[in-house]
Amino acid sequence: MRLVIFCTLLFVLSVITFTRGHKIPFPKDFVFGTATAAYQIEGAAKEDGRGPSIWDEFSHTPGKTFQGATGDVACDHYHRLEEDVKLMVDMGIKYYRMSISWSRLLPNGTIDNINQRGIDHYNKEIDILVKNGIKPFVTLYHWDLPLNLHKKYGGWLNKDASMKHFGDYADLCFKSFGDRVKNWITFNEAWCSSVLGYLNGVHAPGRCTNCKPEQGDSIKEPYLAAHSIILSHAVAVETYKKRYQQSQGGFIGMTMNSDWGEPLTDKPEDQDASERMMEFQLGWFADPIFKGDYPPVMRRQAGSLLPTFTYSEKQLLLRAKSDFFGLNHYSTAYVSARSSVSNDNDYFAHMNVSTTHEKDGKPIGVMADSPWLYVVPWGARRIVNWVYNRYRIKIYVTENGCDVPNEDKLPFDQAINDTFRVSYLHGYLNAISEAIQQDNVPVAGYFVWSFMDNYEWADGYAKRFGIHYVDYAKNNTRTAKASAKWYAELIKQ
Repeated sequence: MRLVIFCTLLFVLSVITFTRGHKIPFPKDFVFGTATAAYQIEGAAKEDGRGPSIWDEFSHTPGKTFQGATGDVACDHYHRLEEDVKLMVDMGIKYYRMSISWSRLLPNGTIDNINQRGIDHYNKEIDILVKNGIKPFVTLYHWDLPLNLHKKYGGWLNKDASMKHFGDYADLCFKSFGDRVKNWITFNEAWCSSVLGYLNGVHAPGRCTNCKPEQGDSIKEPYLAAHSIILSHAVAVETYKKRYQQSQGGFIGMTMNSDWGEPLTDKPEDQDASERMMEFQLGWFADPIFKGDYPPVMRRQAGSLLPTFTYSEKQLLLRAKSDFFGLNHYSTAYVSARSSVSNDNDYFAHMNVSTTHEKDGKPIGVMADSPWLYVVPWGARRIVNWVYNRYRIKIYVTENGCDVPNEDKLPFDQAINDTFRVSYLHGYLNAISEAIQQDNVPVAGYFVWSFMDNYEWADGYAKRFGIHYVDYAKNNTRTAKASAKWYAELIKQ
């Protein structure tokens, strides 16, 4: 333990020393922003006609979230729009990634029941942002599927219903807000929706083979959910391009998430395992979107469990070309080929790789508060190179950030002096700058996750990723952390 603490302190001190007086070069038109998601910050879960989402039900199910935490109040952003936008203005933020609550606009998820109060709310939010010179990047789906669609149709397991109702919802958003919103993201991290929601059930709707109360099929359902999401994305993109893009002048894409998988050794089998992991994580969604079908390695390893796109669906995918690649990236792991075949028969078994955060007894980087998150800046440079080499498309890093070790237990004055986070952000931004300047990778923007501490899904309020401290015990008071001030100075460059 003492060695871990010493290494963490040494890491922070070394990077802080390096950052002093060190400017990170970026193109003049580079987008610097920050990000949030509706269910994580809004609260007002039952106000002004909003209907329940799968996360409302999941978070209220005993045992599903840390200490039973819900997003009922969250950061109360719904009632504090002006205050939060002022914090952005104070930082010099010009771009803000937000999401819309589907069930706030359509309480049942269907177009036959539009909630005008929900539309009015987002009109108000977007107007406040635009008035203050902040351009919104709007995510249509950040994990909060209307509960009625899950109960009545099976949610993402029902391909036809998903395409129909998500298409209607997206069309309503384009029509209602597209005169001011010029950057649209259809889905956030569909990998998480598919795997965490339908394979191990740790996220809503909480389905898996052994899950209760919703027993599912961990082998088949993740692939079915992913298939529906990919095609729903295509429907939304085609709708935007056919009906709105020319007149509104905006852009549309999807955000996908992945760690970087670094080969454990230079052995061919470990090199292959690394590539296979990237194809199973990013390629699972990006290949259909940009190439028209799943990666061949997934077809070989998953076989008939992986759904097949019909001819008309392939044509839809080819027509619905995304304008950019949204990438959420946080960490890196070593990857190797499995020494033995797993007895399981699910997505992870089909990937057939082993991952670790240690090599020769040394950690790949310093661990943040979350055990899956290690600080490995060079992984960011490698993953954006991988994305561009495979898809040849402009990239936005739509999420990147970390939780500080033990941050939730630190006294207030220590928590806001988050030098660990400053070190993390500097390292990753420097790696992205190197990818732009030295590798000619067209990374067009970067969004810190997150603008403020918030409801971190199954972890409740125990994890803090924000550059603004939220004091949940004192009326959700916001305070800028050292990282917010550092990021503001970076933007001023």
